[in-house]
Amino acid sequence: MEWYNEPPSWQDQDGVIQVTTGSKTDFWRKTHYGFIRDNGHFYFRPVAGNFVTEVKISGQYRDLYDQAGIMVRLDALHWLKCGIEYVGGVQQASVVVTRDYSDWSVVPLPQNPAAIWLRVSRHGDALEIHYSLDGQAYTMLRLAYLTLEERLQVGLMCCSPEGSGFDVTFQGWKLRVEDTAVN
Repeated sequence: MEWYNEPPSWQDQDGVIQVTTGSKTDFWRKTHYGFIRDNGHFYFRPVAGNFVTEVKISGQYRDLYDQAGIMVRLDALHWLKCGIEYVGGVQQASVVVTRDYSDWSVVPLPQNPAAIWLRVSRHGDALEIHYSLDGQAYTMLRLAYLTLEERLQVGLMCCSPEGSGFDVTFQGWKLRVEDTAVN
């Protein structure tokens, strides 16, 4: 595992990754806000072909757009991030897909849950994003196209676009690479 934009404080111990995000960090390109940011924190490994990745996330979200989740990245122009994004005092299940321009979709979660489980699966040209509030029953959040490039970076993402940083915990991160190629 390696960092793209290492956070100010973190530890990876016995399957638990704890991070304190840096101030004014984000991944975003152009759409609506007119700026580009590529300074969020991303802890990843390279993967070729199809895969399934899962993780449990809990955070001390407090400032607008505090976020944590999974990221799949080819480069600065092509990436997907998904997870919790804190908007209007509510934890939202969020997905941003970027192919030069970022888009954004959110679903408000009930009663700001203590944790969320995420699962991202790649099958050829498609990424499936699912979330769960109990680690058992998963709900599909989005199906998206990202790229046909076989090699991608896959891992954990967190940012504090408006705030001074927050604490997030990732537990039980798994990455299973399938034998089949993308193309």
